Amino acid sequence: MSSAPLYIVPTPIGNLQDITQRAIDVLSSVAWIAAEDTRHSAKLLQHFSIQAKTLSLHDHNEDSRSQMLCQKLLNGETVALISDAGTPLISDPGYKLVSRCREQGIDVIALPGPCAAITALSASGLATDKFIFEGFLPAKTVARQTALEALTSRSHTTVFYEAPRRVLDTLKDVQAVLGDARHIVLAKELTKTFERYISGNAQTVIDWLEADAVHQKGEFVLMIDGVQIDQNAISAEAMSLLKRLKADLPLKKAAAIVADHYQLKKNALYQAGLDLE
Repeated sequence: MSSAPLYIVPTPIGNLQDITQRAIDVLSSVAWIAAEDTRHSAKLLQHFSIQAKTLSLHDHNEDSRSQMLCQKLLNGETVALISDAGTPLISDPGYKLVSRCREQGIDVIALPGPCAAITALSASGLATDKFIFEGFLPAKTVARQTALEALTSRSHTTVFYEAPRRVLDTLKDVQAVLGDARHIVLAKELTKTFERYISGNAQTVIDWLEADAVHQKGEFVLMIDGVQIDQNAISAEAMSLLKRLKADLPLKKAAAIVADHYQLKKNALYQAGLDLE
């Protein structure tokens, strides 16, 4: 008996009309649906009259569930993986299951569909040619500020998810670490009735969050513009040397040598080197 495929099925992040017909067809045809929270997903499945059997797969049981689901797949039983909302594995469970399926030669078929990070970024007005998705920031202040320090020299747009109970503290940490010079966009309740995009510097977003306690409720995507590097501040001679050294050395080492030689900022040269790639 040949194994059945595992389907990765994105579900709506708010508006039920955003589900695709293919997603409905797959969920209606599989034997099992592995859901992050079966009670939450039951509402979606009932809405579309989907009768498949469900079982939970979350951070606390993924090891044991992955083994069980792989055995079902090897026995020819079809399985679809969904999360509470959006695309599974994107800051949601599923990595261990997909990895184990790949190791055992089980086909994995991913359907395209909703993703809060991409939805928010596409409408943010921030640069989208290069961006980094970081998931959720650490819950503790010190760890969160340490993570944000990586953005001090990053020229790409950075995208985070944030929980309502931490969103204000996170914005205050952004201000403490990055100041008020960065362009920030906070997306709230995407695709839902009270969808909002708040755009400005850190203080602008903080003021909006503090203006009404209701503003701090909901699901958030936080996007921070990259640092703007003035390439004109790096001489042609310095860039030429960086290119030559980069051919034989790690970029970090090459940037350090050029920075020391021309008395320039190492981080600026490092980012300039990344832009050359």
